[in-house]
Amino acid sequence: MATQEGAGLLERWAGFVYRRKWLVLAAWVAVLVGIGASARAFGGEFQTEFTLPGSESQRANDLLRERFPAQAGGEADLVFEVPTGVEGARAEIEGVLARVAEEVPDVAAIESPFERPGYISPDGTIARAVVRFTFDADKVPHETAVALIRLAEGASRVDFTVEPGGRVIQFNEQTEFGSEIYGLIAAVFILLIAFGSVVAMGVPIGAALFGLGTGLGILMVAARWIGFPDFASQFAAMIGIGVGIDYSLLVVTRFREAIHGGKSVRDGVIEAVTTSGRAVAFAGIIVAIAFLGLFVMGLPFIATLATAGAVVVLVAVAIAISLTPALLAVFGTRVDWLRVPLLHQSEGVDPSSTWYRLSRTIQRHPWPFAVGATALLVVLSLPILSMELGFTDAGNRAPDSHSRKAYDLIAKGFGPGTNGPLLVVADVRDGNGGLARAVELMRETPGVAAVTEPVVNPAGDTAVITVIPTTKPQDHATTELVHRLRDDVLKRAETNGDRFYITGVTAGQIDASDRISERMPYLFIGVIGLSFVLLTAMFRSVVVALKAAIMNLLSIGAAYGVVVAVFQWGWGGSLIGVGTGPVEVFLPMMMFAILFGLSMDYEVFLISRIREEYLKTGDTGTAVANGLTATARVITAAAAIMVTVFLAFVLGPERVIKEFGIGLATAIFVDATVVRVFLVPSAMALLGRWNWWIPRWLDRLLPTLDVEGAGHAAAGPAGAK
Repeated sequence: MATQEGAGLLERWAGFVYRRKWLVLAAWVAVLVGIGASARAFGGEFQTEFTLPGSESQRANDLLRERFPAQAGGEADLVFEVPTGVEGARAEIEGVLARVAEEVPDVAAIESPFERPGYISPDGTIARAVVRFTFDADKVPHETAVALIRLAEGASRVDFTVEPGGRVIQFNEQTEFGSEIYGLIAAVFILLIAFGSVVAMGVPIGAALFGLGTGLGILMVAARWIGFPDFASQFAAMIGIGVGIDYSLLVVTRFREAIHGGKSVRDGVIEAVTTSGRAVAFAGIIVAIAFLGLFVMGLPFIATLATAGAVVVLVAVAIAISLTPALLAVFGTRVDWLRVPLLHQSEGVDPSSTWYRLSRTIQRHPWPFAVGATALLVVLSLPILSMELGFTDAGNRAPDSHSRKAYDLIAKGFGPGTNGPLLVVADVRDGNGGLARAVELMRETPGVAAVTEPVVNPAGDTAVITVIPTTKPQDHATTELVHRLRDDVLKRAETNGDRFYITGVTAGQIDASDRISERMPYLFIGVIGLSFVLLTAMFRSVVVALKAAIMNLLSIGAAYGVVVAVFQWGWGGSLIGVGTGPVEVFLPMMMFAILFGLSMDYEVFLISRIREEYLKTGDTGTAVANGLTATARVITAAAAIMVTVFLAFVLGPERVIKEFGIGLATAIFVDATVVRVFLVPSAMALLGRWNWWIPRWLDRLLPTLDVEGAGHAAAGPAGAK
């Protein structure tokens, strides 16, 4: 029978790990050293490279690179403010630009405000120069950007302000911030409280660090061929530390329960691997599937970030079922060494515990708890109704950053639309007069502040026109303008064979937003559907799988609501150093994939223990009480670690990482408290024996996945189906 073979395979693996513990430890050390050496010797760099295959903005960018490379490179702004007038400081401004050309490497061209019309503000106090580089904005070397920043800082004085800005500066002015260490310190204290033992605390911490080092090393090697975003390492560390500690924590807890129950070290290792280890493997696979589901979005930027998340999760699973049990086999009963006074804890079912009494109270009054918990989650989710998606820009950065100061000066001198210019790339190889017609039509279009004269390449077959909207990049009116230009205005100029494509940062972000909105339903359906099938196969219950999906969506909804309240409405934003702005357009889908997977960790661990107790007793009420009692403390500890790890990243400088930190921490906190402690027991009490219902035809069709590791998943008490 497949179930027994699967259980036997994992049991045999656990036995091998116990017998060959030193070999397993040595193998992991060799893997870490080998990957670390490979990363140092062959590793690539993490660089944000935003492409959108099949979009109009991408076609325009490709056309520029092919025919007009001088206009395709990244650019930075140098914004000058002279209260007495920039014309009076012309010599000094031109001197700064001359120094940029001489001292800053990789500069392809400089557009002086005294040579380009429209680069001096109407009141004459602000001027803008554009520095073009030989690299794309995301590939300009950090040293080059820093050289430009330092030169601008040195040139500024009273009544002569020089601020560097633009994409190149945005990409390079962030400082590194080691948020991971704060999460690890918090995890140490939480595990000491949970286990009451320094050794028991050290096993999951050490295992997680081992896994994180291995996972990051793999990503660094892969970065030689895969373009991971520049914050991928932070993102991977945030996920890797959280799941790495959690997965090993669950295995250590089950091992200690077995040891405290009188079992031998060998039997304890086998029980931990075949129960908690199996649950961890299933949960990790679901998390990885959720991550990889992001590939359907058609965004390489998101796909590489998802790959990074899936890699560190799968490494954490491998660590939890190999390195962690090997360490437990080495320590054996000494896992409780170095006890902390007053904090020593035991595992298992204790009818006198607070958790057991709470579970019984909830089961006696299920309706108030179910309605109250659901109402709280719905209220937290309400801000979703006003969620505004967009890409944050320099206007959302810290007020003291150079890119923000330059952004504000440009908006002050030239209007908000100047910070988000649209580039119209014209393919005039087969055209006849359409270029002049396009300029005329765009100047007549509402929402357009200015249209520059076309800049034509040396071959005369490609031209670039800069369009300045009247509204800022994040304004919905700017999005409507882009669609109007593409769908109507420029179509009328293409009658003579010319072709026009709109690109630029703002247009690219609009294309990405449209792509995400179009494909988001596929992600939701795919991840929820596959998770539903896996959970149904695991627990032989359609009801448990459906309940898990609904409760996970409620947790995710609450997280979305809190993110909107903090980052869009500004509730408490000043406490974490962020201003108001839209929610990052890719955040909801990323959070959905991550949280749907991570929530399944606790779902699988809790329900597998409840199912295990149900198969022993045949009574749902007793099974729920025993399952909650046995897992509540470890789930609480695991969730507390996740929450502190995620919140630690809120201390860093990146707004998008702060959004991830707040959102993930909220969802995990809500999921481990409101959902697992109150909503799950009350819902299962109301459903009774229907919890384990599955149509017989579906039971025969689905493969048997024995989460309990006992080989009896399919053989529940009579009447269970």
